[in-house]
Amino acid sequence: MPAFSRFLRYFVAVGRLGSIRKAADELNVSASAIDRQILNVEADLGMPLFERLPSGLRLTAAGEIMMAAGGRWQKSMAEVRSQIEDLRGLKRGHVEIAVIDALAKGYVPQALCAIRERYPGITVNVRVLNNDAVRLAIMNGEVDFGIFFEPQSYRGITVRAFVDVVLGLLTPPGHPLGALRETRFSACAQSPLIVPADPLAVCQQIAVLEGTTGIELHKTVTSDNIQMIVSLVLQGVGIGILTSIDVVTEVERGLLSFTRISDAILRPMTLALCTASTRTPSYAAGIVLAEIENGFSRLGYPASIGNDDPHPA
Repeated sequence: MPAFSRFLRYFVAVGRLGSIRKAADELNVSASAIDRQILNVEADLGMPLFERLPSGLRLTAAGEIMMAAGGRWQKSMAEVRSQIEDLRGLKRGHVEIAVIDALAKGYVPQALCAIRERYPGITVNVRVLNNDAVRLAIMNGEVDFGIFFEPQSYRGITVRAFVDVVLGLLTPPGHPLGALRETRFSACAQSPLIVPADPLAVCQQIAVLEGTTGIELHKTVTSDNIQMIVSLVLQGVGIGILTSIDVVTEVERGLLSFTRISDAILRPMTLALCTASTRTPSYAAGIVLAEIENGFSRLGYPASIGNDDPHPA
């Protein structure tokens, strides 16, 4: 095992850097020791793991398989270390999380700040990805858990908590639509709009509304970045179309108003906190997961968002 562990450490570094010399410098070992380990394993397998090119080393098909195994091995060793520290009564470890762009502000950063104060020995890496990439990261075991839209139809995913999120119009203070709690999609037909673009998950709902109503939107700007859409609305460029979760922070601060689109064709989107069904979270991941799960309901469409007028236009 020690010899195999040493080989994988050397091999992964060479595969990542494409050079034995660079790997030797990074690992602080001799290049000859790394080369010898790789040559021995190649001889044992009966096929090369690298193509030797003038520009450096490139993984062969066998090397790609070994590289994937090396990644899994490193992840497993990290989990083993975390579990051993648990036995020693230490609340330490590293946690990998994936979330959609809308959660890069507000509740998740606040929860992680609280976790940091309570468990300073736990480190966290947060990956901000598009909706489908979050799902794949969970299913492929790249992260301990993630938060994304519409997980119901996917096998291999366990939903730990979920909330309903609705689609609405985002307007600056003083805009007439901002005085309404709900309105029909047609209310924005003649207004300059700032509309989400793929791969944002909300695009499908907007397409449904356009198709069923036959309304041709006046799309002044499209963007695949939520913060860009929010910023453009703040600048007065037009009305934004986003979900309630995208703008909770701005609405709470009174910077913007959110008016729910009330068309019957729309249904709330499900935002879910999920883990892989085949994977048991480490002790550290369990702590972080429980903390975020505990307040997850805050992400749902709140009764106070937008104006108190319950009557749609």
